[in-house]
Amino acid sequence: MGTWRGLRVAFALGSLFMIVLIIVYWDDVGGFNLYPLQDHKHKPLQSDCSTQRTPDASPSAPTGRTHASPASTAGSGPTPNPSGVTRTHTGEERRTDETEGHEEKEMSHSPADDREQQARKQRVTDMCSGKDAVEFPGRTRPFEQIPIRELDHLIVDDIHQVIYCYVPKVACTNWKRVMVVLSQSLISPTSGKPYTDPEAVPPDLAHNSSIHLTFAKFWRHYGSLSRHLMALKLQHYTKFLFVRDPFVRLISAFRNKFGRPNEYFYRQFGSVMLRRYGNVTGSLPATAAEAFAAGIKPTFQQFITYLLDPETEREDIFNEHWRQVYRLCHPCQVKYDFIGHLETLETDADHLLKLLKVDDLLRFPSGAQNRTAATWEKDWFAQIPSTAWRELYKLYEPDFELFGYPKPDSLLHQ
Repeated sequence: MGTWRGLRVAFALGSLFMIVLIIVYWDDVGGFNLYPLQDHKHKPLQSDCSTQRTPDASPSAPTGRTHASPASTAGSGPTPNPSGVTRTHTGEERRTDETEGHEEKEMSHSPADDREQQARKQRVTDMCSGKDAVEFPGRTRPFEQIPIRELDHLIVDDIHQVIYCYVPKVACTNWKRVMVVLSQSLISPTSGKPYTDPEAVPPDLAHNSSIHLTFAKFWRHYGSLSRHLMALKLQHYTKFLFVRDPFVRLISAFRNKFGRPNEYFYRQFGSVMLRRYGNVTGSLPATAAEAFAAGIKPTFQQFITYLLDPETEREDIFNEHWRQVYRLCHPCQVKYDFIGHLETLETDADHLLKLLKVDDLLRFPSGAQNRTAATWEKDWFAQIPSTAWRELYKLYEPDFELFGYPKPDSLLHQ
């Protein structure tokens, strides 16, 4: 018995010693990679984005106005100093006497790209510091107080030290594909090796939550060390997200989830809208397919009414497809190194891949770009009362202000 007790004590001390080593030498070990290479069989998908960047507009309902971006004269590129060392976007030092080819690669994006990024990040900083009059829940909350379940959109790649916060309906299918390739978390059934081309990753697998390491999964793997490890990764990793005009994203979400039969969204949300605001007599069809065949489906006006209903807010059932970005990605607690806009997706994607130094490994998946028309407000919001317009804007105002999107024209003079 004494020997067994001694072994247990030795094991406990050894484990504690290893934990201390990991914490002390974090930068040397480069973090953890929880997920070994996996095959193509996984649990059912649990999240969904726009599979392809197909146009959201239809002949009867164009979906947007021209995007306006904030301007700035501040730059953010590496600056040389007399010691021959520059500091990169992650704060790491790099020698400036590297090969000429690598220098050209570092400078391949334009100074205008750097200025735009600096302006976007400064806008978020100003909003979060309280310089702007817009207040919103969680603005001053410390990162440590964010519940673990609210960190499920922060995807981590330990190999390249990247953190991506995905926003549904903002090209997140393709960015999840990129993260699958970078993290080498999925085996191609044809080659037997990790996927190397994001376009080859099946969309349903890209959305499968089991293949992505997120902050929300840290607790069950690291226990009490979770918050400390999150802080270390947030300090050293490159963090990015992509955003979109809030109202155009809202229209895209409605069209994708309620404009065609979707069993989950019909049962969970559509049927609630129809019962509350649809004046439906009798029982509703049991399935989305039956409802659509009978011409029974939620309208955009009912959707907006649902979003503004105090019951909806109290029930806390703001689905991720229309949940505000500030609630998904916590921009006041996570200092993002790169903020991309869907309206400038190609340019921003190219800039980001160079910033991450992975542009020689992969290309961002190609596809039709979302284009919005100037008449989208009239077409989509024609039946929405002006009072509802104003309430809806207040609901999404933090996203408009944080990410530099102009107030909708229909509200400017109200």
